[in-house]
Amino acid sequence: MTITVNKAQGIVELIVEGRLDTTTAPQLETKVKELSKEKITLYMNLQNVEYISSAGLRVVLLGQKMMMTTGGKMIIRSPSAFCKQVFEATGMDGVLTIE
Repeated sequence: MTITVNKAQGIVELIVEGRLDTTTAPQLETKVKELSKEKITLYMNLQNVEYISSAGLRVVLLGQKMMMTTGGKMIIRSPSAFCKQVFEATGMDGVLTIE
């Protein structure tokens, strides 16, 4: 998995590519925790995520919770077809802001 970070004034986009699973989720969690110290809008671009496991889902939910705690917000941007299916199957599509 690779994570690219794009920053602009008050906005950060994390572009995640590859598999988001038990092995790679801690990487994303570390990035999200670093960013949660600021009041920002976090875009998590999941367009090129080919697989997401329950560990990946946990980090996505953690990201949303941490952003809300600081007064920021998190938006899922361009989720892959696989991510969309998982979000719908788990009901997370009703919890997350997805565009």
